[in-house]
Amino acid sequence: MNETNKPVHGMWTSRWVFILAATGSAVGLGNIWRFPYITGEYGGGAFVLLYLACIALIGVPIMIAEVTLGRRGGLSPIHSMGRLAEQSKVSRRWKGIGYLGALSGFLILSFYSVVASWALIYVWEAVSGLFRGMTAVQSQANFEAMQANPWLMLGSHSLFMVLTMGVVALGVKRGLERAVEVLMPLLFVLLLVLIGYAATTPGFAEGVAFLFAFDFSKLSGEAVVIALGQAFFTLSLGMGAIMAYGAYMPREIKDKKTGRARPVSIGSSVVIIAALDTLVALGAGLAMFPLLFTGNLEPAQGPGMMFVTLPLAFGQMPGGVLFGSLFFVLVVCAAWTSSISLGEPMVAWLVERGKSRWAASLLVGGAAWVLGVGSVLSFNLWKEHTFLMGTFFDNIEFLSTSILLPLGGLLIALFAGWVMKETQVRKELAMKSFALYMVWRALVRIFSPLAMIAVIAYALWSATSG
Repeated sequence: MNETNKPVHGMWTSRWVFILAATGSAVGLGNIWRFPYITGEYGGGAFVLLYLACIALIGVPIMIAEVTLGRRGGLSPIHSMGRLAEQSKVSRRWKGIGYLGALSGFLILSFYSVVASWALIYVWEAVSGLFRGMTAVQSQANFEAMQANPWLMLGSHSLFMVLTMGVVALGVKRGLERAVEVLMPLLFVLLLVLIGYAATTPGFAEGVAFLFAFDFSKLSGEAVVIALGQAFFTLSLGMGAIMAYGAYMPREIKDKKTGRARPVSIGSSVVIIAALDTLVALGAGLAMFPLLFTGNLEPAQGPGMMFVTLPLAFGQMPGGVLFGSLFFVLVVCAAWTSSISLGEPMVAWLVERGKSRWAASLLVGGAAWVLGVGSVLSFNLWKEHTFLMGTFFDNIEFLSTSILLPLGGLLIALFAGWVMKETQVRKELAMKSFALYMVWRALVRIFSPLAMIAVIAYALWSATSG
């Protein structure tokens, strides 16, 4: 590949735009929704420490590998992998990694839009003061009534999909870049405001203790696999998004002061992204747990914590209308930045095949919307129609997040560690420290693949033993 060729879709204008974009892809419902509740279920601080180890040993190495493949290929994940397989003189079947990632992202977008749209509904409910004085029974009933209303769910799902694909249709610079430059700073500001508010509540000390107290007796083999899966999912790995964003990552940026070109490091950029992603996840815990303890509410509530328990907390506290509204705006921002990255790999592939970006976005968004209707109906009209893993929603979620994502991560690690020419890998990474490069190579060749196999095996065992 001629490395002077620019990607056909454009490039990020700076290293920090790439970092913001990739962080936006990583920061989503997995941080604000899933991380706090699984922390609650698995005992707090000991799980946090385990999660951080998984981020460092599995998440970061695979993310470095995925960005490397993306920047080296310079195209959509599908065509990038075809190009890299050709350069490495191996079977073009390795192109399947790109197809797998694009398919995973598409499937996740279909149901992610449905869950994210709940936050849109809750923004309106919080602003209107619906949570004020709400009892536990009323909060549960409100959540169930929302899910039972197919038209309300369908309308919010449609709105969120339009918001998502509208950004993707505008392209890399006018769409993706502008969106993350606005949404990511807004997300960080909202999170800091909510943490600041939580610090004023009586339950703040108890919330901090819960999040950071190390009770290793509550860890188990199951907790290890859950932490592995969370570390992988939260960084948006294996779904084509990071590979696509890596394709738009410049190799060097001119210093405005000296005019000299400086190389853009993949390794240090990924470490910053992982750190920001982890800080948001911990920040979400710092914002949420104190509110629950202040209201004498149980932190280990599962997925319902965000949409049942937290509204109850906001309804009981001073300023609950304002801070409840800010919280669900934060959730919408996080989900929005993630969802645009889910649609990009498939859209980029269609653009490379001759479609206009608007047509490609309409096609991908429309197809994801139609598939998402099945997830909408899983909570109401199709609720009783179950097969294999449960409802239509349950099956799509299990297939994409529990099987396809770790399978994609496994194949990415194998390709970067064993198949791709090492001279190409080293040239693309350009790590100054040979020792660090060898550590990364050992992790991505051996440790990361074994971890992904463990995640897939546990998912299949859980599905069949249940």
